[in-house]
Amino acid sequence: MKIAIYPGSFDPITKGHLDILKTGAEIFDKVIIAVARNSEKKGFLTVDERVKLIKESVKDIENIEVDSFEGLTIEYAKKRGAKVLLRGLRAVSDFEYELQLSQANSALSSDIKTVFLTTKPKYNFISSSTIKEIYLNNGDISKFVPEPVFEFLKTRNVS
Repeated sequence: MKIAIYPGSFDPITKGHLDILKTGAEIFDKVIIAVARNSEKKGFLTVDERVKLIKESVKDIENIEVDSFEGLTIEYAKKRGAKVLLRGLRAVSDFEYELQLSQANSALSSDIKTVFLTTKPKYNFISSSTIKEIYLNNGDISKFVPEPVFEFLKTRNVS
């Protein structure tokens, strides 16, 4: 079974993330979307909220699993039996950072490969940071995030 890990903070997950995830699910037998836990960083959403919202957003895709992890992505991938890390590219500006990350992971474990997938052009500008900025300024994020995320954030108090 070909297992891929799609790691990230997903704070919050966007339609661009889902686009990458759906493509990955077509290519691999199983894709584990792995939400990184970083106890040093305060997230916009808690890790548990992110996991719950992602599960709700991907419930119709059978070969996707949602999990969270702490530590090195490469170690998590080994533990889960994955041979591939999925990384999404929105624009050329993402490539340099992602290339460096891929090379570092390769130096740590040469048997785990990184596969870069690009989003559809209509999602190129969408990032979690952009979503947070729009949301915190009372803008409409409904066309940028999955329905469960939109519904959840509607109930939160913007302060």
